[in-house]
Amino acid sequence: MSDQNQLGDSRSGPPHIKTPNEPNATERPGRSRGKISQFLGKVTNGAIKKVSRSNLKDSRSRDPVLPNVDREETQIGTFKMSTQYKELVSSTITHVDLHIEHIEEVVKKYLQYAMLSHRWEGREPLLQDIQGKCVYDSELDPVGGMTKLRSFCKTARDAGYNWAWSDTCCIDKSSNVEVQESVNSMFVWYHHSALTIVYLSDVPPSSKSGGLAKSAWNTRGWTFQEFVAPKVILFYQNNWTLYRNDHTPNHKDSIAIMQEIKDATGIDRPAVVAFRPSMHNAREKLHWASTRVTTRQEDIAYSLFGVLDVRLRVDYGEKQDKALGRLLQEIVARSGDISSLDWVGTPSEFNSCLPASITSYEAPPCQLPPLPEEEIQPSVSSLRKTAAADFASDLYTLLRNTSAPRFAAQRLHLPCLAFNVTEVRRRMGSLTPESHLTYEVKTDGLHDLLITTAETLVQFWPARPTERKFVVIRPWDRSLLELPGFSTPSNYKNNAESEEDYGTPPSPSDDWSGGSPVKQGMPDLIQSRALRLLVRLGQPFGAFLLAQQRSGEYKRIATDYDIIGQIQDVVSVGDLMDIRTIEIL
Repeated sequence: MSDQNQLGDSRSGPPHIKTPNEPNATERPGRSRGKISQFLGKVTNGAIKKVSRSNLKDSRSRDPVLPNVDREETQIGTFKMSTQYKELVSSTITHVDLHIEHIEEVVKKYLQYAMLSHRWEGREPLLQDIQGKCVYDSELDPVGGMTKLRSFCKTARDAGYNWAWSDTCCIDKSSNVEVQESVNSMFVWYHHSALTIVYLSDVPPSSKSGGLAKSAWNTRGWTFQEFVAPKVILFYQNNWTLYRNDHTPNHKDSIAIMQEIKDATGIDRPAVVAFRPSMHNAREKLHWASTRVTTRQEDIAYSLFGVLDVRLRVDYGEKQDKALGRLLQEIVARSGDISSLDWVGTPSEFNSCLPASITSYEAPPCQLPPLPEEEIQPSVSSLRKTAAADFASDLYTLLRNTSAPRFAAQRLHLPCLAFNVTEVRRRMGSLTPESHLTYEVKTDGLHDLLITTAETLVQFWPARPTERKFVVIRPWDRSLLELPGFSTPSNYKNNAESEEDYGTPPSPSDDWSGGSPVKQGMPDLIQSRALRLLVRLGQPFGAFLLAQQRSGEYKRIATDYDIIGQIQDVVSVGDLMDIRTIEIL
């Protein structure tokens, strides 16, 4: 990895370390400075390695390192030349109660680093421009990106940090291995920074309230994770003064600044402050990223690796369609979260259930209002003493045994409730773009649908059948079972979720051995869940239209608007719907 920019020792020694010049300093008998240095060297070496690895304990990297710092040997050498190390030597000589924990704390504080978040502009200094040099050397071009780099280093040094990191010159972009590691570790590096400095080049000091909200910094792909990952962040105007002269130690605690961020990005303060990288509810994170842009099209996907806690191969040249497809495939395959399938727009060549562009997530997700509890209970009571109770229990058992979605080799295996399409007719005179058509679609078991799409569909009806098969499906959402321990985890909790709590369906044998639990004396609680499921299945839902291919698999028909389906009669729908897993190309 390349050299990290050291800012030099500008701070006084850390607190609570006495020097020989202070009162009551008495030299420890029998301890020579040489032996003390040898002892401290050994402890320091171990402390630096410990701090370096603990800073990246959340990374899956096999060789965790601080962001592009020199190797640990260089860190050790640099620290041993610092004021802090010299004070440790003096303190060790004069104080018998200096513990290893204190030494480790001094090392940890010395290694704290600041990171830069900014918008690339013009000629930015690269690693090769500054390697082996000091950023303040007069031989370096003092204009453009170098001026920004120097100002960043000075700001970090004035804030008390010895180390600074900038993506322009701390990544060797000629090394594919280093680029790969950097892309996959960037979120963790920002998260473990002591301070992230955001430079707003388009916000002058004369800017009034709203300058941050209008800044192009909010529109860049990489700055999304650079904002949510750090614990402490400060915004600076283009003259390197604090934005709006706000001296809050952490601008994530500034209500006024966070309101501007919300106005610009839609991300509110509670979500930012408590953000944790996760694949859960991926749709929301994709929505936040949907209006952002990157210079290299693949980066719109790569910049989300850390946000979604995904580690994948970096392959510039594969284009956005494939890069985004690989990312979304990984999310579904590993988490079972199918919220990323909720989009409208142009389908991907990677898989028809995925979008070709991140912009397809700009529209809000299809979230229909849930049925109020006061309406569920009367419906459950009315069904309890009817034949629907047996049907509900059989349906519950069948859905409980349904496998989780699988996604591999660009093929999606999606468990769903499928309804055969019996009629497709084009609606004439509809107010849609000339290239798009609106169709009236009839199915077995559902209310009639209106679907607007850029694709030309085969028109058919009972008197004019077609050999091609179409189905409308409801992707299966396992949370409708209300299984114990299967609560939807918050995006923002900092507690680890076990596979048993979320993501891995409980074994069907956990509650019963098979068959209909009603007929085997199903407990009232289980019966209630089955009836509640039946009531909920009768509510409107987000649907997909699929067309069967010659080889038997299906492809999703992309639409301009959400398809909203609803079962006509949930009690008698059993013979009209098929619960199965469909393979989608």
